[in-house]
Amino acid sequence: MMPPTGPEPSRPIRSWIRSTPGTHIWLLVIAVTSLVVVIAPDRIDHVLLHRNSSNLHQLVRYPVRALIGSAFWIEDPASLALYAVLFELFHAPVERWLGTGRWLAIVATAHVTATLISQRLVLAAIAHHRAPRSMAHVVDIGVSYGLAASIGVLTYRLPHPWRWPYLIGVVAFFGIPLVTGANFTDLGHAIALSVGLLAWPLTRNPVSRET
Repeated sequence: MMPPTGPEPSRPIRSWIRSTPGTHIWLLVIAVTSLVVVIAPDRIDHVLLHRNSSNLHQLVRYPVRALIGSAFWIEDPASLALYAVLFELFHAPVERWLGTGRWLAIVATAHVTATLISQRLVLAAIAHHRAPRSMAHVVDIGVSYGLAASIGVLTYRLPHPWRWPYLIGVVAFFGIPLVTGANFTDLGHAIALSVGLLAWPLTRNPVSRET
């Protein structure tokens, strides 16, 4: 008689992916765009990154495309593995906890808010001659803004013995650059983190996706 078999080793992985579809679809798209950057000629990948940036030039001309497109590209494809780990550590637990709809609402709000405010300050800096006009054309792709928002809202998932050390750590991580010569990206990260922390009302009545 054959011995009883245990659960398939792949079952927890399939369950995890099924319960976090938004995270893994987003990560898959980023993997595809990163592959495009790798295989495209240098001039083409440069054009692609600029066309999908949410810098001032693109926001003025193609605001919707700039805001959406910038969330699906990373400037350095070599960092894809790092982003994959960070997505699993932060995006996936939040999506599994709150459900895809609420997770997406928080991440999208943070991405749009951080992008528009930080670029508005870039515009003001250019207008007052505190920044060169070339800043209107820099590559600004905002995958990390949504990540900062998930890092923020995950605070409310942690039990109380660990919540405060975690919160202090993430505030320090994103806040120290603001007092040590911040650029517009550092400001965007701090804004996105704030959006995640302010999303506390959305963490009530969370969705359970344990199966």
